[in-house]
Amino acid sequence: MPRSLAENVSRHEVWAWAMYDFANSGYTTVVITAIFNAYFVAVIADNASWATLSWTLTLAVSYALIMFIAPLLGAYADVYAAKKKLLALTTAGCVVFTALLFFTGTGNLWLAIPLIILSNFFYGSGENLIAAFLPELAQGHALGRVSGWGWSLGYIGGLVSLGVCLAYVNWAQGQGQHASDFVPGTMLIVALLFTLSSLPTFIFLKERAQPQPHLLGMNSLNESFARLMQTIRLAKHYRDLRLFLICTVFFQAGIQAVITLAAIYAQQAMHFTSQQTITLIFVVNITAAIGAFLFGHIQDRIGHIPTIAITLCGWIIMVLLAWAAQGPVMFWFAANLAGVCMGSSQSAGRALIGLLSPPTRYAEFFGLWGMAVKLSSILGPVTYGIVSWISHGDHRLAILFTGSYFLTGLLILLFVNVKRGTLAALQQTQPYI
Repeated sequence: MPRSLAENVSRHEVWAWAMYDFANSGYTTVVITAIFNAYFVAVIADNASWATLSWTLTLAVSYALIMFIAPLLGAYADVYAAKKKLLALTTAGCVVFTALLFFTGTGNLWLAIPLIILSNFFYGSGENLIAAFLPELAQGHALGRVSGWGWSLGYIGGLVSLGVCLAYVNWAQGQGQHASDFVPGTMLIVALLFTLSSLPTFIFLKERAQPQPHLLGMNSLNESFARLMQTIRLAKHYRDLRLFLICTVFFQAGIQAVITLAAIYAQQAMHFTSQQTITLIFVVNITAAIGAFLFGHIQDRIGHIPTIAITLCGWIIMVLLAWAAQGPVMFWFAANLAGVCMGSSQSAGRALIGLLSPPTRYAEFFGLWGMAVKLSSILGPVTYGIVSWISHGDHRLAILFTGSYFLTGLLILLFVNVKRGTLAALQQTQPYI
């Protein structure tokens, strides 16, 4: 059997890389998906008619910042071989601003909104940087399975964070506390677990990239911008990468809407309690971990495009089930189908970007991938928020509209040619000017 890891890469180092997925998943699971989002709508915004839209717009601002800054960070990381240093900076930023969410409460949108914007900005920037290590760690034929290892371990990390928070919430409710008393404490739990779990990454993961020749007469910011502009000008050489990034914008818009609004939909449309919602998302993380691991291996066997196509079909079925669900049984089934598709589709997308990116520009191209994902993170949740607002809180209509993004992504995916795109990436050796 061919070796999965790149030369001079040990399984121990890949585990350390995957531990970052384990570490940062607590943020998305607890803050964005399961606990703080519903708390923001119900407590901080006091269930106002604009509360859901306010949450999605807050996230949209942070994603817009990532869109504009991530490719520049990637270009800088490539020039100066600084992925690991920048990763440390973004990790510290996410941890600090997540911990400060402890001080949020009823009515203080003025504090909650900037803290969410900043914590999510640093989270998203770090997500792009850790992904840029993937092509350095895995052989081309094994990008899917190695990406799947990281993504599945990430969902386990989300389970650990959510499980600790759930235990704390159950204890607090047993003491007669309300959400405004115990939800802020979960933010400290997430920040602490993120810090501790990311330590193996910074201890064992190596920065293999070498600093590249600099453009004369430019400071680091101007040089990063110049390199990015050249990549955009050379985009005609990366037809399939361009197509897949457009595809990513659409199908990730649907995924990000589900991730961002899952707890809100469960409580508003299905009338789940906070504890029922947390339990649901806890179980969904298990199915997501299984999906990411299994489909990572399937992807390397049947191909990247068929794997992603299968998961997008699963997403479409999930949306229809969630829209039609009148009781908890069908909704639980839909939610777990979403878990399987969520882990596999995102892991497969990350691996495919690794194949379509030139070896000398991994961080920059993963920055472009991050830009596409963050654009989708604006498009999907904000669309959901607008539909629910216009329809006076009809969350079923909003989730049904979300399904159109998966269908559009599936249609665009049919035009992506992996062999052609991989060859273009390997042949593109034109130097920076």
